[in-house]
Formats: sequence, C-alpha cells, structure tokens
Amino acid sequence: MAQRRHPPGARQRAGSARGHRPGADVTTFIPGEPWSTGVARAADGSVTVGGVGVRTLASQHGTPAYVLDEADLRARARGYRRAFETAFAEIGAGIDVYYAGKAFLSVAVARWVHEEGLRVDTATGGELAVALRAGIPGAHLGLHGNNKSDAEIARALDAGVGRIIVDSLVEVDRVADAVAARGGAPAPVMVRVTTGVHAGGHEYISTAHEDQKFGLSIASPDGDSPAMQGLLKVLARPELRLLGIHSHIGSQILDPSGFEVAARAVLTLRARLAERTGVQVEEVDLGGGYGIAYLPGEVALDPDRIAKDIAGSVEASNAELGTALPRFSIEPGRAIVGPAGLTLYTVGTVKPVRLDDGRTRTYVSVDGGMSDNLRPALYGARYHAEVVGRRASMQTVLARVVGKHCESGDIVVHEVQLPADIRAGDLLAVAATGAYGRSMASNYNHVPRPPVVGVAKGTSRVLVRRETEDDLLALDLG
Repeated sequence: MAQRRHPPGARQRAGSARGHRPGADVTTFIPGEPWSTGVARAADGSVTVGGVGVRTLASQHGTPAYVLDEADLRARARGYRRAFETAFAEIGAGIDVYYAGKAFLSVAVARWVHEEGLRVDTATGGELAVALRAGIPGAHLGLHGNNKSDAEIARALDAGVGRIIVDSLVEVDRVADAVAARGGAPAPVMVRVTTGVHAGGHEYISTAHEDQKFGLSIASPDGDSPAMQGLLKVLARPELRLLGIHSHIGSQILDPSGFEVAARAVLTLRARLAERTGVQVEEVDLGGGYGIAYLPGEVALDPDRIAKDIAGSVEASNAELGTALPRFSIEPGRAIVGPAGLTLYTVGTVKPVRLDDGRTRTYVSVDGGMSDNLRPALYGARYHAEVVGRRASMQTVLARVVGKHCESGDIVVHEVQLPADIRAGDLLAVAATGAYGRSMASNYNHVPRPPVVGVAKGTSRVLVRRETEDDLLALDLG
C-alpha cells in the first residue's frame, strides 16, 4: 500500500492569514475556535473562562497557568462517544471510546472522561498509576508502549487492565512469560500494526509509516508480514488471549480519508488471519489523531461527520471481505482536551526588532515558554494568542510571543497580530493548549511547571498544583 500523507500545513497558513490584521479591533475576536466554548470577552475587554475572569485566575493562581474548561472537556467527550456509538450502531457494530491519556492526564480529568462514558488509554506506568488513583476500573483501561518495562507489565496484570497492546514480537513473549510466572487467566492483548498510511501534521507525529518505532508492519514482500507473525505468535501462547488488532496512523489529522484507508487495511488483515486460522478477532481499534483548530479560521474535524465516514467505510470493507463486523474502539485525546485548555501568561519585556525586509517584529516575552509548551520548538506547531485582561488598542503590530529560556528557539507563538499598546503586566492567553502542554512540560532552566486550574460554573480549583523551587531542590541530593 502506498503511503499517504495528510498535512495540515496549508490550513494553518490559511488560518494565520485570516487572523488579526493591522487596524482590526482585537478586543472582539473571542469567542469561537480555537478557544473553548466557555471563553467569552466581557464589556471591559477582559476575558472569562467558565465564568471566571482571567484577572481573578491570575491573582488567585499566578501565571503561567494552564486553565482547563471542565464543561467544554466533558461536552467534547460526550460528543465523540455519542457520535461514534450512533454511527456504528447504524451498521450493527458496537464501539468503545478510549480517552488517550498521553494528551493530558490527571486524576480529575480521568474521572471526568470516565463519568462521560469513556475508557482510558495509558502509555506508561505513570499514566496507569494516575488512572488507577482516579478509581478507573482495570477493565476500562488499556496499556500501550513500545518498550514496556517488566514492572509496567506486572502492574497492568495486577490491575486487570482490559487490554495490553503489544508492540513487537519480543513483547508477545515478555507478556506471556509474565502471565506464566504469576498464573491466572490469560491476558487480553491486541497487536499494534502499521498500515503504511502516513498521516498527521509532522513526521514526528505520523505513526503508521514503516520507518519508525511503533507496531508491526502489515507489508509482506515475501512470506508472512511482521503483523501476521505477531498475531500467530499470540495465538500460539496459551497465556494470552488475542483480543484484537490495533492501528494508529498519526496525530492532528484533518483529512478523514486516512482513517478509512487504514481501517480497510486492518480489516483485510483480520480476514486473512481468519482464513488461515479460523480465528476472527473480536475487536479492531482504529486509534485516534483527530485534528483540532489551533488558529482562527481553521476547522476541526467534526465528530459526527468522521464517525459516519468511518462507519460507512468499515461496513463496505467488511461486506466485500465477507466477514462479521468486530467490535471497534477509537482513542481521541487532543480532540477532547486540546480545545478545552488555554495557557495564561503575564507579559514582561516587549521589544521591537527590525527585520531584513524592512518590517518590524515585536518580540513579546512572557513568564513561561518552551518548558510549558514544547510543541512550537519541537516541530514548529502554530498557536494563537490574545491580550485578555483589558480592552486593548484597535491598532495591531506583527508580534512573536517568546519565553524566558536560554534558547533562541524558545517560541510560544511564531506570528500573531497583537495590540500595538501591548505592555509589561498584560495578561496574554494562548489558545488550545490543553493537549501536550502540561504532559510534555519540563523544568528546563530549573523553571517550576505551572499549575493546572479547572474552571466550571464560575469557580476555579487547582487540579495539579504549581511546582515550587523547593520541589526542585528536594530532588537534588547534593
């Protein structure tokens, strides 16, 4: 199968062009994507999130701070579950929706999504520990990972997780040997396969092409493919129960055709296994990667549309293959938590810089940076920012929002039109940072990580507290 790429770069550039223009009234741009549904601008130009003013949030919790709109997150979780349950029920198939905890996981978020009917997918022992602390039943948890430790496998077995996704041939034996050593019922496993569909916004987040670390390829130039070998190996180990086949093609995908092509490839593999062994695996996981809007003018994937498209595609594929429909599962993460979050900063140094082409770019430094949002530095991710604490000038300047770290690549927002009167002390919000902001955060330059503050119904509470210098020093044993 030829690789197919679905880059969102053109959409991002189009969105940037449709953002603030010099002379635009920047105090009226909110609400709307990429902000959460709970973000609104008040008459005085300041912004509220979930009914709580950003000035109140800054005074109570400090900056930088991740702010998470609980109602928005819950609504997105419900929306994905209902859309996919409805679409797949129409073709006579069941489906489970797993929240991909790698996007952002805390005890509160795990509870919220589970209360909305989602299960939780974890990728490490740490994520599994958070989900268990939240009280999520083991049967509603999955464990991913391309290099699981013995301790992680043991913990998953102890917790009775509903599925362990094996990522390599050697891992089949490692999980089986762990079960054999402890006894008990066979462990439910899925085999992760790579379909050759190359989707996502950047090479680093495209996960189904051949030349990368995840999964077992379905390609077979001669003999059995690695994916088929993995499935047969699981069937040969009585300590394991082959639950199904897992596929994940990438992240921040805005073209639904990639999901449909990958689904057909996985269902074809399932049919070939059935022809060879008589075993029709009971479940197929189609992964996640559903794209969101990061810039004004971008359009996120619609859950109802994508659910209907994928359901129609798998129904047609199964009819051609002559196989019974399996149960399905999907793993949205960013699509649920990303738009629900924003990062609130305080502006420090504002410095105009003359460019070679004669333009002037205003560098706006904030009190965070790449330590709380690594994505712009890691792979050029684009974000949108606005002054949110007051009514600002109607005139704008070309700006770049940068952090406080000792790196020239410490960029939070590459290019945005900000008010010409932006100044030290202003509150600046960056939209759609709920996914991968806190989960990829670091202590670079010994900067403590910001808190995660939940807002709902006019109140705020700390979900994950701010780190302190004492926290950092407590790790240093001298």
